[in-house]
Amino acid sequence: MKINPSNLSPTDAHHLLVSVVLPRPIAWVSTVDRHGIFNLAPFSAFCIVSVEPAMVGFSVGTRRDGQKKDTLGNIETTKEFVINVVEESLAKAMNITSAPYPSDVSEMEEAGLTPVKADLVKAPLLAESPINMECRLKQVLKFGETATTDSFIIGELLLIHVRDELYANGEVQVSKLKVIGRLGGNMYCRIQDMFEMKRLTTE
Repeated sequence: MKINPSNLSPTDAHHLLVSVVLPRPIAWVSTVDRHGIFNLAPFSAFCIVSVEPAMVGFSVGTRRDGQKKDTLGNIETTKEFVINVVEESLAKAMNITSAPYPSDVSEMEEAGLTPVKADLVKAPLLAESPINMECRLKQVLKFGETATTDSFIIGELLLIHVRDELYANGEVQVSKLKVIGRLGGNMYCRIQDMFEMKRLTTE
C-alpha cells in the first residue's frame, strides 16, 4: 500500500500520521551519501510537525567528539531521507546500526538488512520495516553551542509505504504492529512491558 498524504483530507491525514508516528517512537533513518553508501541510524526524538502539509521531524545530536553525524551530513547534501518504523523483531539490528561506524561503512550491511529502491527519493527503504516514509528536507533548525549542536530536521512526507496486511478500512491497524520505543539509558519498551539492551560500540 502506498499513500500520498497530499491526497487526503486534513482529518484523514491526521489519522494516518498518528497511526504511523507512534508513542515514544524510534525514527530509523536511512540516507545515502554522495558516493552511494547507505547509512542507517536510529533517533528517538521523533514527532509529527504538521498535518497539512504532512511533515515529521527528528533531532540529531553531534558525535561525542563534536563532529557532525553522517545522517545529518547526508541529508544536508541530498535533501532527502527515509524514516523506517522499528518492530521488536528488528531491535537487535537497530541496536547494531546505532554504533558509531566510519562514514565509509554501511550500517545496513553490518546489520544484515535489505535496502529497497524508493519511489521518489534516492535514500533506500528498509525492506524489513513494516512502514517506510519517504521524505524531502524542508528545514534544519540548529540549537546549542557549536561543540554540542543539536539539529532538528523537518521533512515533508512524499509517500508512505505500509504493508498491505496492516492497512484496512482507510487506516493503519496499529494493534497488528509490534513496535518498540526508546526509554532512558539502555531501556526500551514494548507495547506492554520494557526490556534492557546495551548499545554497541566499535571502539
